[in-house]
Amino acid sequence: MMSFDQLTGLADQLCPMHVIIDAEGLVVSHGPTLNKICGDENWVGKPFLEVLDLQRPRSVKQVSDLMQTAGSKLHFQLNEAPHTRMKGVLVPLPEGQGAFINLSFGISVLDAVRDFNLTSQDFSPTDLTIEMLYLVEAKSAAMEASRQLNLRLQGAKIAAEEQAFTDTLTGLKNRRAMDHVLNRLISGGRDFALMNVDLDFFKSVNDSYGHAAGDAVLQRVAAIMVECTRKSDTVARIGGDEFVLVFEGLMDRNRLNDLACRLIARLEEPIMYGADECRISASAGTTLSTDVVQPLPATLLHQADIALYASKRAGKAQHMFYTPRLEDEMEMELIEQDSKSA
Repeated sequence: MMSFDQLTGLADQLCPMHVIIDAEGLVVSHGPTLNKICGDENWVGKPFLEVLDLQRPRSVKQVSDLMQTAGSKLHFQLNEAPHTRMKGVLVPLPEGQGAFINLSFGISVLDAVRDFNLTSQDFSPTDLTIEMLYLVEAKSAAMEASRQLNLRLQGAKIAAEEQAFTDTLTGLKNRRAMDHVLNRLISGGRDFALMNVDLDFFKSVNDSYGHAAGDAVLQRVAAIMVECTRKSDTVARIGGDEFVLVFEGLMDRNRLNDLACRLIARLEEPIMYGADECRISASAGTTLSTDVVQPLPATLLHQADIALYASKRAGKAQHMFYTPRLEDEMEMELIEQDSKSA
């Protein structure tokens, strides 16, 4: 006949989450895994139904009812925090000595492992819980690796897109980005002003001090343009010393003229390149999307070019708005030039 100590020793190995209760429902002993769960509050000697709240079957109200559930699935919850849920099955001991109850965590196993720092040693060697935990851990690791890879790919995509829309020398938007902005504003029915800016005397900087000095000047020009515009505005370098500024929602001609004049004044300030003093200026021409019945990027850029050409013809360091008259004057000038060359 197996002694009580032999029974508990065997149960500790095979069922580390077992509980043995006496006929009165008091905890006589329990498996080593439950030592981690009860912590400093030893369950031995306490009423089993006060330690664990039996939630199903609901018909069980007292110990005598519990003893009648042999072989049935029991649902428990810890009375104390963190109120871990458990499942169990009861087997009566011989001669009415009490009962042997084997517990498991069921779907609460992940929470239990986290809450009580359980390891593989806290489960029966044949318990599939360990395999499940390994699978969950492997799946979590794979999902995290996939998430990190997706983040890297997304970051690379964003970086590639940003690079595709950026002028590498100045950090401004490039021609492709400007086209994208114009198409977005036009398709969205948004009003905007478009300003062409061309540097005056920039060629002399390259001729006098070299292309490195010219690059430094362009970088300083880009910084000034960003300082003189709003964060919502688009500043793009579309050619060597050609820039386009797009002002969404800014249609006030006085404000636009003040901005252009302020920008021109800033660009006339000397730009130092080492010990050399580089001097440039700028001419600008502006058109408004609201002045065109059906605004198209090519049309607006052409009109801004006409206004820019008129500014240069007027003596440079000027700003003008596009008008049909400016275009007529330009056409007449071209006709005159053709006739003279003929």
